[in-house]
Amino acid sequence: MENIFIMACLLLIITSFVSLYRAIHGPGIFNRIIAVNIIGTKTILILVLIGFIYGRPHFLDLALVYALLNFMMTIAATKY
Repeated sequence: MENIFIMACLLLIITSFVSLYRAIHGPGIFNRIIAVNIIGTKTILILVLIGFIYGRPHFLDLALVYALLNFMMTIAATKY
């Protein structure tokens, strides 16, 4: 089961680089904001998977705090 979680983490990291390309070369500002939000969401999923792999529940708390920060920064960026 641990190998499945590791493969899922690697897949999320690879797709984060695709989103990073969209964030750098996006056609508009809103596409770039959404790409950065997607990268943040994938980072949250990676933190949760790391918590499950190593059996450390405090990674779930870190993921929750990062999710709140990601949400607030996205709202602030779209407002301005």
